[in-house]
This record gives sequence, C-alpha cells and structure tokens, in this order.
Amino acid sequence: MPFLENVTRGRGIPTERLAEVGRHYYLFGGKSPINDQCRSLLAALTNELRSRGLRLPLYWGNRNWHPYLHDELRAIERDGHRRVLAVVTSAYPSYSSCRQYRENLFDAAQGTQLQFDRIRHYANHPGFVQASVDATLEALETLGKSADQARLVFVTHSIPTAMAETAGPSPRSPRGAYVDWHAAVAAEVAQRVGERRGQAYQSDLVYCSRSGPASQPWLEPDINDHLRQLAALGAKAVVVVPIGFVSDHMEVVFDLDTEAAASAEECGIAFARAGTAGDHPAFVRGLVDLMVERAAAARGERPQRPALGSAPIGWYKCQSDCCPNLREPGRPALCQTLS
Repeated sequence: MPFLENVTRGRGIPTERLAEVGRHYYLFGGKSPINDQCRSLLAALTNELRSRGLRLPLYWGNRNWHPYLHDELRAIERDGHRRVLAVVTSAYPSYSSCRQYRENLFDAAQGTQLQFDRIRHYANHPGFVQASVDATLEALETLGKSADQARLVFVTHSIPTAMAETAGPSPRSPRGAYVDWHAAVAAEVAQRVGERRGQAYQSDLVYCSRSGPASQPWLEPDINDHLRQLAALGAKAVVVVPIGFVSDHMEVVFDLDTEAAASAEECGIAFARAGTAGDHPAFVRGLVDLMVERAAAARGERPQRPALGSAPIGWYKCQSDCCPNLREPGRPALCQTLS
C-alpha cells in the first residue's frame, strides 16, 4: 500500500480502489516486479557498455520506491560525478511518460550541482522495434495452426484524453503524439512481422489499466471490451503485444496475462501475449547506442539518429509547452528548452 500511495499521490484515487489493486500484487509474490526487472536491465546495460570498452558507472533511481531517485542523485554527487545522462524506462512522449519524469528529476536534483541530459524518446528506435518484432513472432509460434488467423492487438497504458491530446511538441495532431507514436510503432511492428511470416496481419491499438474516475474521458477501447468485440466479429486468435511497456510489470502480468487472458478464454479466442523489451539484446544494444549518440551530440557532434516508421525522431530537450502538466502548469522540469 505505501508503494501504491506513492504511485497515485495527488490523483484522488480512493483508498478502497488502492486496496483492490494491492490484492493483485499478492498473486505475484506480494511486491511489484519492477525492481527485479530493473536489476536485470542494469546488469545487461553494464555488460553491453563493458563489451564496448565503456566502463561508465550506472545508477538506478525510482520515483515511487527504494532506491529513490533523490537518494541516488546524492550518491552520484558524493562519488565525484558532475554530469548525468538520464535513461528513462518509458519510450513515448506524454505528460506521464516524459514530463513527469523530468519534474521528478528537477525535484530530486535540488541542492546538488549535477548537470543533466537525457536520451531521446526511443519507441521507434530499431532496437526497441526489433525486440517487439521478435517477441511477436515467438508468441505467434505458440498458437500453432491458429497463428495464420491471429490478429495482432497492440496495447499500451490508457491515459486521460486531455493528456493524450496535449502530448508532444507543437504543432501536434488532434490526437497527440502519445497516440501517434504508438500507432506508428504498431504499424511498423505489424509490417515487419508480416514480412517475416509471409502474410499480412490485421492489427489494432487498444488500452489497459485505466485508473481515473468514470466521469473523466480516457483513451479507449479497453482491451477486454475489444476482445469481446473481436469475438463477436468471428476472430479466432489474438496476439497481445504490449508495445507501451518496456518490462513485465503489473499492468502486463495482471491486466494482460490475467484479466485479458481470462476475457479471451470466456470469448473462445486463442490468446498469446508477446514479451516486452525487457533485457532483449537488441533493446539493450539500442539503449547503449542512444547513450553514445547523446554523448556525441553533447560534444557538438552530429551523430546518426536512426528511427523507424512514421513517427518523428525523438528530441533531446522538450519545448516548455510540450506534454504540459494540466494540474500544475508552472511546475519546473529538467531537460527542456527555456522558451
């Protein structure tokens, strides 16, 4: 409960709802799986850096539980470092997946002399896309003969529509960069999977893990509603591809592996869930490539910035009006332009 209270602080979620969500964790050892996954990613990044002769110290800080970001930044400074490159474990632009992290960095950095840069948004980086393609192909294999009839259902975390529509720098499309980037990555993954298997796959973009009041519009359709609709249309099999998440945390292992899988079973649809990027070698290499790229840009060089699909190349610094904080418009954040 203390962890969930930290996660949802200021969002007005009733204690009864938190207690209900808390019970989900007892199905998976009574804790969030995020920390163990962060340890695995950290070890993989360390090995990849060392394989390239880069013996950089890596630190790991959480927003909502130990090890806290505030404490890690002070450890960085005590260890004699002055410049920090932030690698955020969220791949897309929006308030909750970008600016909120930069606000947290600003708050945690107060009282230090640290200078910050961050890698660009990376959902459309070849490493992230390749990890999703490989995971989708593996999931299709588990369906056996049903694989040829499967529909690819790409899923990400739902957010309020007001947040979605203001995601990304201006000028932005009416639906915002959060949806645009997910749609672009889904299309790229679906095309590459189809090319590998020699057939085209129909696909959809859906959402999970809504947590706001019923009166507030959030992105839809919900994955469970969508599965029921697909069943009514005669769908026989689905592969659920969680492109909105970089690891198998609670929104994946409960909302998808438990709830969505149960919905599919009730509807008589064969169900397979593709893995998240996790510590997939292509994803790990991609993150290190992005770190090296950002360092080169900070030195005034013009490194190559590979990206796939129709979404733009991610940016190193956000516009001041990008992905605004709709509740606290004046709250400061790091890694953004001043005008």
